[in-house]
Amino acid sequence: MNIINSSSISVGGVDVQIDRKEIKNLHIGVYPPHGRVRVATPVNIDNEAVRLAVVSKLSWIKKQVRHFQDQPRQTKREMVSGESHYFLGKRYLIDVIYGSAKHQVILKHSIIEIHVRAGTSVDNRLKLLNEWYREQLNTLVQELIPKWEQKIGVTVDSWKIKKMRTKWGSCNTEKKRVLLNLNLAKTPIECIEYIVVHELVHLLERHHNNSFQTYMDRYFPEWKECKNILNQSILSFEEW
Repeated sequence: MNIINSSSISVGGVDVQIDRKEIKNLHIGVYPPHGRVRVATPVNIDNEAVRLAVVSKLSWIKKQVRHFQDQPRQTKREMVSGESHYFLGKRYLIDVIYGSAKHQVILKHSIIEIHVRAGTSVDNRLKLLNEWYREQLNTLVQELIPKWEQKIGVTVDSWKIKKMRTKWGSCNTEKKRVLLNLNLAKTPIECIEYIVVHELVHLLERHHNNSFQTYMDRYFPEWKECKNILNQSILSFEEW
């Protein structure tokens, strides 16, 4: 839904972004990585009404802001041998191997080997690893999407893996298009499957309401456990 206009107010020491849209109901959200507070509201709702709505939920809002601000984060990647990285929920050490061979990533037991030419920059070493993550995740999703399309009884027209800062996935229900966060490659496979199911269920129910949760309980009963794993992960919203 396109934003018609944006403004901001401060309520109880909390900065609040207001986005007015052609929607029916006001919605308050607190978003990662640092607890940004945003209100999506119908066009005809004035700032005073928004302020009152925020005040009514101020205790909850501040709690969510603290949660995001206190969340542990992965340190800045230096892409040197011995540095920890994750793949499918398991911790690996990388071994950067310099030579004249083709750039490639090889998984060996508890090591992720990164073969590059001498002088390859940190950014390019990270880019190579992310490309490998994309290939691995793409292979998994190619199997998961058809599997769950059949089980749920829906069909997506397209899906894509991309870097996303604030979501593990999203679904455009009108275009039947699913986007999946590249960072999912670092999470347990059951969490990847949970996000796939979550986004496909949106084709049955657009909103996160009781109906949506009923569908999730039916198709993927362990979804709440997977959601908690993702919410508590230090990988959740790392700086790319």
